Amino acid sequence: MFVSRRRWILKTCGRTTPLRCVRAVLALAYETAGHTRVQNVFYSRREFARPEAQLKPHDNFDSEVELLDSFFGDGRAYIMGPEKDCWYLYTLLPLEGTVDALEKEQREVTDREVPEPDQTIEILMSELDPAVMDIFTRANSADSAQATKASGIDQIIPGMVIDDYLFDPCGYSMNGVAKDGYYMTIHITPERSCSYVSFESNVPVERYDRVLRAVLAAFRPAKFILTIFHTPDAPGTEPLPELKAYHSLSGFEQKEAQHCRFSGYELHYALYNKFPS
Repeated sequence: MFVSRRRWILKTCGRTTPLRCVRAVLALAYETAGHTRVQNVFYSRREFARPEAQLKPHDNFDSEVELLDSFFGDGRAYIMGPEKDCWYLYTLLPLEGTVDALEKEQREVTDREVPEPDQTIEILMSELDPAVMDIFTRANSADSAQATKASGIDQIIPGMVIDDYLFDPCGYSMNGVAKDGYYMTIHITPERSCSYVSFESNVPVERYDRVLRAVLAAFRPAKFILTIFHTPDAPGTEPLPELKAYHSLSGFEQKEAQHCRFSGYELHYALYNKFPS
């Protein structure tokens, strides 16, 4: 969890139910900071490996959208990618060029709101190298610090203050914060039958591909979903050439790519599979 003056970020995994805490968070935002209006909401996840094992309302996306709408009014729900590797998004942002988008822009002019540059890169990896996943077990690492260093996580974005945790008998998570307040978070399920790693950061870099290549080198997945969400004025907003031009990333074949323009944001989605060896 990351909390700043105007933003609250929660990243969870497994069978947790993050949307059940929204009401309490809204109350705390008002009681402790005096915030009375939600400027925007971003709720996203990939398709669950076992959706039938999830607790309500996370057993299906329609239920999640219904609950979010009960808090925030008429939001927008989007699904990107093929069925088994799709990525879900709920936001208050309308698509660019629609009547709703024009009305939102007019409200921002009237309220004299100046949007801050914003960017998030998310890499959702599966079918990972077993040798790498073995690092994130108590049998191979004495503690979380050893796992962080042995895997190279501490070098993906240097300079982060890291809070990491190694589960027993296996599993790993970390949160990292830079001096300027930007974050990085990683969650790892290392079991060979269902290995999975998620990486997310809002660090403003000039080129996303350096971070992407560092993450892929650290975890060596056979498949991954990449999403890049940014405002037009954010650093590094020129998307990866491979993503924009629908070409192959080195060692991987791009199976799917989609692009959406929202009011004030752009979203890039791509699905990659490793080339057969």
